[in-house]
Amino acid sequence: MKLLEARDLAHHFDYPLFSDVSLDLGVHDSVAIIGVSGSGKSTLLHILSTLLKPDRGSVSILGRKIETLKNRHLVDLRRHELGMIFQSHYLFKGFTGMENLEVAAILAQQPVSEELLEALGIASVIGQKVTELSGGQQQRVSIARVLTKKPRIIFADEPTGNLDSATADEVMNLFDGYIREHDAGMVLVTHDETLAGRCRRVYRLQEQRLVQVK
Repeated sequence: MKLLEARDLAHHFDYPLFSDVSLDLGVHDSVAIIGVSGSGKSTLLHILSTLLKPDRGSVSILGRKIETLKNRHLVDLRRHELGMIFQSHYLFKGFTGMENLEVAAILAQQPVSEELLEALGIASVIGQKVTELSGGQQQRVSIARVLTKKPRIIFADEPTGNLDSATADEVMNLFDGYIREHDAGMVLVTHDETLAGRCRRVYRLQEQRLVQVK
């Protein structure tokens, strides 16, 4: 089954970003999108993850065309099926790390996994205020918050940008295991071509086109 199907996407701001972009994501699949700054990688990710409407084209998630969904159905889809990880953590600063996870757990009606906290190396600091955590720890809390929802599709924009290379590699191993265990898929945007190479397929966004390079 296709988790995601995008067809003939086009978008612009003050200038054309891309056009005729098509992309599929299947179960146990992982796709990386690379490209220079300003090429439109993050914009494409926002369109694929329902956060932005394209100028042209369509996106279907789990067999449902996004443009046909009512707002409440779109909210439900984002809450239960989609996980969005960004380099900016967007954590609640007045909360502890655990309280941030508990909010996600309540909304998604899923428990917080101690095993996940151990795997991310944050079990010992999860009770601290977010503002007391390092940037790397905050990033791992944000990853845990998303995976606590048990989404079918992970959308990740530079998810390891605040992590050292060893920890980034561990996080990618965690993503790989999650995708297999939960019949999920991932779309990753990154500048790191080594990290991108961990995905099953790699595309480069260049000259307003999406070109497969792996």
